[in-house]
Amino acid sequence: MKKIVVLGAGRVGKAIAIDLAKTHQVVSVDISDAELDYLANKRNIEAVNSDLKNPANIRYLIKDADIVVNAVPGFMGFQTLKTVIESGKNIVDIAFFPEDPFELDDLAKKHNVTAVVDCGVAPGMSNLILGRYNKQMEVKKFECLVGGLPVERVWPYEYKAVFSPIDVIEEYIRPARYIQNGQIVTREALSDAELIHFPGVGSLESWNSDGLRTILKTIQVPDMIEKTLRYPGTIEYFRVLRESGFFSYNKVDVNGTLIRPIDLTAKLLFPIWQLKEGEEDYTIMRIKVEGIENGKPIGYQYDLLDKYDRESKTISMARTTGYTCTAAVNLLLESKYNKIGITPPEFIGEDLACYQYIMNYLSERNVLYRKSIY
Repeated sequence: MKKIVVLGAGRVGKAIAIDLAKTHQVVSVDISDAELDYLANKRNIEAVNSDLKNPANIRYLIKDADIVVNAVPGFMGFQTLKTVIESGKNIVDIAFFPEDPFELDDLAKKHNVTAVVDCGVAPGMSNLILGRYNKQMEVKKFECLVGGLPVERVWPYEYKAVFSPIDVIEEYIRPARYIQNGQIVTREALSDAELIHFPGVGSLESWNSDGLRTILKTIQVPDMIEKTLRYPGTIEYFRVLRESGFFSYNKVDVNGTLIRPIDLTAKLLFPIWQLKEGEEDYTIMRIKVEGIENGKPIGYQYDLLDKYDRESKTISMARTTGYTCTAAVNLLLESKYNKIGITPPEFIGEDLACYQYIMNYLSERNVLYRKSIY
C-alpha cells in the first residue's frame, strides 16, 4: 500500500482522497477543519490541518510520500508544485494555475521528478484525447466545448462553483487564446458567443475561454479552440460585472480602506454560487478531432454527460476532474508512465496503453466518454 499526500480538501480534493483510499494510504491536508471533518473517519485517510501557503509545511508533510496530488486553489498552485518538485516527489496537479508549468521543466528533470499537470477534465481529458489522435493521424482541427452546471437553475446566475471563487472569476476576465490558421489569436473572455444544442440538456451558451493551455505549445494543429458552456443569459451578467470593475485586481479606496474589487466580489458571490450538500450537478463536454488518417478525411467525436452520483454523494465535477487525476496517480504508481519532467496529459495520450488505462479507469467509475466517427 502506497502513501499519497493530497494537498487541498475541497470538493474535488475530497473525491480524490476517497477514491485513492480504496487501495492506498492517504493523507489529506487543508487549512479548513470544516473540509477535513468530512474525511476524518474515512478508511485509510488521515486528515491533517496545515497552512499550505508555507513551503516548509509542505516539505514536512510529503517527506515520506510515494506521490503527491496538488489540489490547492490556482493562486497557490505554481508555488506548491515548485515546492513538491524541489522535494523530489512525483506529483499529479489539478491546481490549474495561470503560470506556464514548463517554467519548472528543468527543475523537475534536475530532481528526477515526473510532474503531471492540468490533469482534470478540461484541461485534462481534452488534452489526453487530442494527444492520442495527434499521434495516429494528421489533425487539422480540434474543438472542445465544456461546462459544469447545476441541475436546478436558480436565478440570477444559474450557476454553482466547486472551485475557488477567484479561479472561477478568472474564466470571465482572462484573455482567451486559440489557434486559427496556424496562428495564436487572443480575444477577450466571453467573446464569440453562440448557442449550441445538446441532446438531453437543451441549448447552452458558449464563449471563448483560455483552456487550451499547454497544447498551444506542445501540439501543432492549424485550428484549435476551447469554449466554456453555461446556461443561456450568463454572458450578459458577467460582462456587466466585469465592465463595471467588480472583477478588477486594482485596489480602490473605500472609506479609507484599500480593497481589491475581485476579493469583495468573490466574498459576495461564493455563498450564492456554493453548491450545497445534496444539490446535483452535471458535466457536459463535446470534443471533436478532425483530420487525415490513412489518406482519408475523418472526424472523431467524444461526448460526456456525467451527473451527480447519488449513491456516493459525489458531485459530477469532482468525479470527472478527480478521477482523471487519480487514474494518473495510479498510472505513475504502477510505473506504467515514467517520463521525467513536466508532463501535460497530451504526452500521456501519445502512449496508447496509457491512454486506454485512463479511459478504462474512468469507465469503471461510470465516467463515460462516448465515441463516434464521422
